[in-house]
Amino acid sequence: MSDIPNLDDLHNERSPLAYENDNFLNGPDGRALRILSEYMEPLARFRHERVQDTVVFFGSARFRSKSAATKDLELLQKPGSVQPAPPAEQEKLKRAQAAMDMARYYEDARRLAHILTDWSMQLKSKRRRFVVTTGGGPGIMEAANLGAREAGGKTIGLNISLPFEQVPNPYISPELNFEFHYFFMRKLWFAYLAKALVVFPGGFGTLDELFEILTLAQTEKLAKKIAVLIYGQEYWKKVLNLEALADSGAISPDDIKLFHYVDTPEEGFEILKDHLTTYHLNSPPPSPRKIPEIAKTRGPHNGMENRK
Repeated sequence: MSDIPNLDDLHNERSPLAYENDNFLNGPDGRALRILSEYMEPLARFRHERVQDTVVFFGSARFRSKSAATKDLELLQKPGSVQPAPPAEQEKLKRAQAAMDMARYYEDARRLAHILTDWSMQLKSKRRRFVVTTGGGPGIMEAANLGAREAGGKTIGLNISLPFEQVPNPYISPELNFEFHYFFMRKLWFAYLAKALVVFPGGFGTLDELFEILTLAQTEKLAKKIAVLIYGQEYWKKVLNLEALADSGAISPDDIKLFHYVDTPEEGFEILKDHLTTYHLNSPPPSPRKIPEIAKTRGPHNGMENRK
């Protein structure tokens, strides 16, 4: 029989606390906690910053400001360029010219966000109302954050970790700059506080968010009135024929009323102002217990249960 070890020679290091165990938190078993964190941490910050509701701007991450697009085009058209240009250069020139055409949407998003923020900051409220919110990246997102920042307001960026393209733009208010891993949690925060949505020309991501909100509104999963503005008829009517859905019976004719086409910042602001005033400023004040009041969702029983 072997000798009993001397207890003085034995010791164990303390195991890390569960919430400090990186292997657990970053592994498969910690996924539920990571998802919950992407709900609770933004909620805490929104409450701290007294953000009651938002207006969300969507659009392409690839559009540039008019000054940046002009500079790029001028560089490609510089004197002494080989004529005719080789195919690769022709493609670059074609894209630069397209960027010039689309730059007006960057400037319009910037202008609309500025007007909206200037108006919302004059509202008499203890909380921040109708805060301009974007996906946090470049392009239209940058333009909207820039416009709100130029008006002197807070502005939100809900960034997503991607291998390319998506880094936070510098115009987001630092205390309202969020980084998400899960697309579905980011989508929740786009919809949760939003009282209106402005959809500028964009690609797959923009279409995804547009139809997400339209579906929630169509199915009445949001117990609130949300305005959806589709900005730029010329672009969108080339890309989509939503009226054809109603004509074919795929959606109700009334579903076409879920959105408005607009073509200028001033037109967009008037629709936003009318909607936000009618449905969210002239409605009864929220209960003191709700700090801030955040979007209700349809409950499973009475259809109006407030889930937080």
